[in-house]
Amino acid sequence: MVNTSILIEPEALQAMLSDAQLLVVDLSKAATYAQLHIPGAMHMEYSILNIGTQPAPGLLPPEERLVKIAGMLKLDEMSRIVAYDDEGSGCAARLAWTLHYLGYESVQVLNGGLHAWSNEGYPVNNQPVLPDISATLPLAARNPSVLADDTYILRHLDDESVALLDARTPEEYAGTKVRAARGGHIPGAVNLNWLDTMDKNRNLRLKSPDILNDALSTVGIRPEQEVITYCQSHHRSAHAWLMLKSLGFPRVRGYAGSWSEWGNHPDTPVTTGTSP
Repeated sequence: MVNTSILIEPEALQAMLSDAQLLVVDLSKAATYAQLHIPGAMHMEYSILNIGTQPAPGLLPPEERLVKIAGMLKLDEMSRIVAYDDEGSGCAARLAWTLHYLGYESVQVLNGGLHAWSNEGYPVNNQPVLPDISATLPLAARNPSVLADDTYILRHLDDESVALLDARTPEEYAGTKVRAARGGHIPGAVNLNWLDTMDKNRNLRLKSPDILNDALSTVGIRPEQEVITYCQSHHRSAHAWLMLKSLGFPRVRGYAGSWSEWGNHPDTPVTTGTSP
């Protein structure tokens, strides 16, 4: 059964735009936002969602930035947040994943993002809506079940109830394209390139549930498993997290450190080649 609650289609979003308790968040490039965006959408820089420092820039930012994110998004006032971007929903998915960690699950991602919205004739404008960057909102709730770190993964490497999904390119997975001190993948991880889950004929929406479930089954990912997604910096793998959540997978974690952490660590186990 498909859980569509984490995705929203353009038609449904358009019908909700007048809702004062809805916040639409645009994570597109600043130049794109200045040119066109969904009317009323607030722009947010993607970089605020990451710690941004080497060797693992994709880790969650520090607490002081998390409370700023919560304040900017007015999580205590908004009944729903819809996120989108201009590149296939990786940035929007990272925001959704972050909000789930902060205990706010009333968030949806616009299926197809700005590509679907603009190409299918929905209204756009260029009137900016900027966040209050001075706002803060301390949140007591945290949901660690959406996170995995290197220690957690090492503890579960031989656990058949836990699967690792590598959302990078086949070349990165095999270790022929190296973007850290070492190339390859986490032992046991299977590869499903995030680009192969997007439907280029439907404005970068996720492919149909049947196609995605078949692709996951082919690489050995089963709904009864806990699935940990990773890439280089938990951007592409946030999209994989979104995909799995949309398909109704009940237990999905994102490894924010991803390969930039694992591949730069001198002692973590690494496998090269095309096999898990």
